[in-house]
Amino acid sequence: METRHSFTADTAGLRLDKAIASQLEGISRVRIQRLIEQGLVRVNSLVSKPSYRLDKGDEVVITIPEPEPSHLIAQKIPIQIIYEDKDILVVDKPAGLSVHPGPGHPDSTLVNAVLGYAPQVCGGEAGRPGIVHRLDKDTSGLIIIALNPESHVYLANQFKTRQVKKTYTALVRGNLAPATGFIDAPIGRDRSHRKKMAVTSAGNGRLARTGYRVMEYISSYTLLQVMPETGRTHQIRVHLAAIGHPILGDTTYGFHSNLLSRQFLHASSLIFKLPSSGDKVEFSSPLPQDLEKVIGSLRS
Repeated sequence: METRHSFTADTAGLRLDKAIASQLEGISRVRIQRLIEQGLVRVNSLVSKPSYRLDKGDEVVITIPEPEPSHLIAQKIPIQIIYEDKDILVVDKPAGLSVHPGPGHPDSTLVNAVLGYAPQVCGGEAGRPGIVHRLDKDTSGLIIIALNPESHVYLANQFKTRQVKKTYTALVRGNLAPATGFIDAPIGRDRSHRKKMAVTSAGNGRLARTGYRVMEYISSYTLLQVMPETGRTHQIRVHLAAIGHPILGDTTYGFHSNLLSRQFLHASSLIFKLPSSGDKVEFSSPLPQDLEKVIGSLRS
């Protein structure tokens, strides 16, 4: 069954594809551009182009067709499910597990594992059933999986309107001061390295805002609680590196460490409303053993 989304542009000058991306969580820019090219996006009832610059008051309607039959493989991959109902799963993802198939990893992902556990899962992008938000492959912790299209739309709207409260635990190089603060800097593609993200000028990136609170200073490192208000690709890693405090073990934006073979970043808490009831719930995940071992080593 196809679904429709609509919004009214409240500012002028933003590209149509970027405007849609800011409204719809869980849908890639490439997919959005494909929908526009297929005539499934209309501005004031007219077909447009991805590069069209919106005027204030423009009415945008996006039609998302029913996903094509999936060719994904259901695999019996062990995953830790900490909550389950008829609409969602909350999974404690281990580091090293990609969320969905992509170049270089066509299977053995969280999506394959979820299909092995709940074959009925659907909703969202083709090839990524149930995925509402993402975690990097080497980031551990909590992730929500929608089991049907209705719950996917309900959850995606919570992410879009920033009602979902996400908290991460990170260990960064140096003693970060002040002890609480916000990093407010747009993020876009790094022009020199297309596989990386970077802090950019406002015209070349998307709004990104990250709050943090120091939990503990450990030697020449800082243990942080990080609260992203937006959900840009690699946001926490890029923001912390940009202020001179890269995450331990993040070889893309920071530095190699003999203490850890992956970045010290863990999705430790989620607060959101259940699709089934509208009740607000909170889930938490303790630090995994490899991260606890690093802290213990630094303290001793």
